[in-house]
Amino acid sequence: MKILLTGGTGYIGSHAAVRLIELGYEVEILDNLNNSKIEVLDKIEKITGVRPTFHQVDLMDYKATQRVFSEGGFDLVIHFAGLKAVGESVEKPLLYYENNIGGTINLLKCMREFGVKKIIFSSSATVYGDTGETEFTEEMPTGVKIVNPYGKTKFMIEEILRDVATADGDLEVVILRYFNPIGAHESGLLGEDPNGIPNNLMPIVMRVSTGEIEELKIYGNDYDTVDGTGVRDYIHVMDLVDGHIAAIKKMQPGVAIYNLGTGRGTSVLEMVAAFEKVSGQKLPYKIVERREGDLGEVIANPDKAERELDWEAKRTVEDAMRDVLGYLKGN
Repeated sequence: MKILLTGGTGYIGSHAAVRLIELGYEVEILDNLNNSKIEVLDKIEKITGVRPTFHQVDLMDYKATQRVFSEGGFDLVIHFAGLKAVGESVEKPLLYYENNIGGTINLLKCMREFGVKKIIFSSSATVYGDTGETEFTEEMPTGVKIVNPYGKTKFMIEEILRDVATADGDLEVVILRYFNPIGAHESGLLGEDPNGIPNNLMPIVMRVSTGEIEELKIYGNDYDTVDGTGVRDYIHVMDLVDGHIAAIKKMQPGVAIYNLGTGRGTSVLEMVAAFEKVSGQKLPYKIVERREGDLGEVIANPDKAERELDWEAKRTVEDAMRDVLGYLKGN
């Protein structure tokens, strides 16, 4: 099977590329390098012995994307590409709507033109919105009270995929709703290393630990949670990748949706404590005001993925911390 990974030099995409290559899949990567580095290809090659074909292309460039498909002969697309910073999406909503939705539409048009009938989409727990619930199942309503434009783009793309699959009965769509990916590859070569100022918790923790950032800002300590700080379902990136592998094997016409999470919540302060335990290093932090667009507690119910995909998250938060420290030492 030949697979195109959009956003394949990014955090999750690069880890997926490694696993797919190790399992014998032929992988090509399309990425505009907006939030990743070309050196990731060297690391993929060092781990696997294979350097995937790379296309430095922005999905917003329809003709360039079309050229990739005209030469590709792809069997499956795994669509990781997209802007993903919650706070930035609140500040720059038009950028997020244009890039995430427009890029996906171009991708789907190229898939239709070149007869590619399988797509796995990286969605997000943000599609569930602010319902007052803390644990989420795939059967729950989506699109209601989504608190940031990033989450709204994910919801809208899900709706587009449903409509396209209804129009084309041969299309095979799997939507994977990620909770909070953390961790790094066990080799220490690959990890989360965004360009510019990071938005996710773990790369900020990494940069605080190295002194690159002075202190970790914790946004709010007055949520109705175990210690007042935000609680999330943190899933090791390699468990997340294995969820994609399981999904590939179960694809069939229509739309299937799965949560990828652990079913366990960890607060920000608990994450700090876990990092300090594994590293033996104190992590300076400061409590600041809540951040617009954040919810208090978001935890996956992963039962459907466990039941239908025969998949479950096996690694712990402390495993993720150890792998992140390995990545820190190796870079």
